[in-house]
Amino acid sequence: MSTKLVPPPYDHEIAPVFQARHPGGTSSAGTGSLAALRQAASTGPAVLEQLERFHRRDELVPANAGAAVPVSVLHRGSAPAGPVIFHTHGGGMVAGDRWSGITPFLKWVDEFDATLVTVEYRLAPEHPDPTPREDAYTALKWAARETARGQKLFIAGQSAGGGITAGLALMARDRGGPRIDGQLLLSPMLDDRNSSVSARQFEGTGGWDRTANTFGWDSLLGPARAQGTVSAYAAPARAADLSGLPPTFLECGTAEVFRDETVAYASRLWESGNDTELHLWAGGFHRYDQLVPESALSEATLGARTGWLRRRLRTDA
Repeated sequence: MSTKLVPPPYDHEIAPVFQARHPGGTSSAGTGSLAALRQAASTGPAVLEQLERFHRRDELVPANAGAAVPVSVLHRGSAPAGPVIFHTHGGGMVAGDRWSGITPFLKWVDEFDATLVTVEYRLAPEHPDPTPREDAYTALKWAARETARGQKLFIAGQSAGGGITAGLALMARDRGGPRIDGQLLLSPMLDDRNSSVSARQFEGTGGWDRTANTFGWDSLLGPARAQGTVSAYAAPARAADLSGLPPTFLECGTAEVFRDETVAYASRLWESGNDTELHLWAGGFHRYDQLVPESALSEATLGARTGWLRRRLRTDA
């Protein structure tokens, strides 16, 4: 009997997009060029055009060592009454900017009269841990102080941004605030050990596969990766205590590296008594919702996220 791990299939509607983007199983880190990876993750003009219909405020928030972290605030009108949503972008800890993956969140600005705050944390490997998460935490404290006027505060991120978001919830719990009313962890990058079944199933398959994930974690943690000294704030799967965290929405595709660490994190959140909702989307590859937004799978995914947020806004908790 073969011991080779066979990955589950991609959803039939989105599979051709993945195959066209990654012919022959090309990894996102397979070019060997960090500059090329960052260029591929850069925000295009079509996304920036979407921002023009919102009120926009750009700030530089003071951070450690005299640095300043760029933060942007978007809302519809002069006095938005809806929640504050703090967004941390993806990019494997090494790429992206504060507009990366922002499109789905813009719909919540419209639907919920929300204030969207998005942060441009400094990237590894030039700025390894703890800089990215500390930049994000500094910006989160600023957002709670400067934009939340009694509204609920949610934190959200996808991929690396999902991992940082999970770390922010732990940091806020342990450092005494700010109060977070919910966290959305979307295909989150949680575990530097990169050794789960799903990680091994998607080794050499292309896209953000195990090779790319190793590159991202190595860039963030250096020789500490997969060793015993990694902070749970950097790799939340390492956390010994997951009690006392805000209501949590988790999602992941079944056909990607992060599937099993997402499931494991949800299980541990339940074990610790947290209000947690988990969605696994059959055949979803990493970031399918961003890359094939018109697919039935993406529409269902976005609907589940929005439904969870809508229900949280109707509670008094």
